[in-house]
Amino acid sequence: MDLPLIWAGLIATAVLLYVVLDGFDLGVGILFPLAKSAGERDVMMNTIAPVWDGNETWLVLGGGGLLAAFPLAYSILMPALYLPVLLMLAGLILRGVAFEFRFRARKRGRKFWTQMFAAGSILTAIAQGLILGGFIQGVTVQNERFAGGQFDWFTPYTLLVSAGVVAGYALLGGAWLMAKTKDNLHGDARRWTLVSAGVVSALLVAVSLATLVVHHRIGVNWGIDLPEFQIRWDQLGPRLFIPLIGLAGLILIIGSALRGSHMRPFIGALLVFLSGYLGLAVSFMPDIVPYGIDFRHAAAPDNALGLMLVGTVVILPLILAYTGWVYWVFRGKIDEESGYQH
Repeated sequence: MDLPLIWAGLIATAVLLYVVLDGFDLGVGILFPLAKSAGERDVMMNTIAPVWDGNETWLVLGGGGLLAAFPLAYSILMPALYLPVLLMLAGLILRGVAFEFRFRARKRGRKFWTQMFAAGSILTAIAQGLILGGFIQGVTVQNERFAGGQFDWFTPYTLLVSAGVVAGYALLGGAWLMAKTKDNLHGDARRWTLVSAGVVSALLVAVSLATLVVHHRIGVNWGIDLPEFQIRWDQLGPRLFIPLIGLAGLILIIGSALRGSHMRPFIGALLVFLSGYLGLAVSFMPDIVPYGIDFRHAAAPDNALGLMLVGTVVILPLILAYTGWVYWVFRGKIDEESGYQH
């Protein structure tokens, strides 16, 4: 049994689930300032109220799994990305506090906590973009230790990636609101989704080109060598299905949103994120610390991985079952007057 590969797959799955599940409720917070009234903002918050806490479970599983299963990778990546990780945690704490206090605050306090919920959501998305950008551009490692500076993650490239993450979460949030709301708010969400889809399309192209130019090692993994202007079609061809998934998602989003659809734009947004995630997997495998530490070298001993896997096999299905049950129970539309309708 290839335990390092199994754990790499488990952590990758946990991170993907976090990105798409917590991504849409972060997106709702990013779109918060665009709502036309306090009532609309109440509806927006009620669409995520039953699920937002559970969505963050996957972040804990991904981060905790990295520490336990790949301690070498954790010991290198955390010092390299310490400051944006702290910014992300600060944003998550701020939006969590704002979420609880906003419903209980009076008029002036309610306005303040509304602003803090939006600020916390935007800060979290920006920080996650900086973490992703810092990871893509690589980490300086010497003697299996981080040997770079504390601000290596702060570059024009990481800012571009961060903008892409914010736009992507806004797209997820807008598509989620199309699925969960109706009437005027549904129409607003439709407009937000279309605008976000256009911005995401432009930023996807910009980030992809910047990645190939600035970090050409990723291009080599795909079969594209820009400095030499060479394309190895035998390597690139089988992988073209990945960007095609993203293109299909964008077409589904735009086409269904223009028709005023409800659930299809969200499915399209999920396809866009799945395409990006698969693209990252192809770009880095087998490295878990770009560029030079692969996941097998960074893994904990097999006996430790096996023991943790036993517990995970028991717990993970329970988490998945509970998550699915919550989404099923709170399915349907929500509005100001009647709450959830089935």
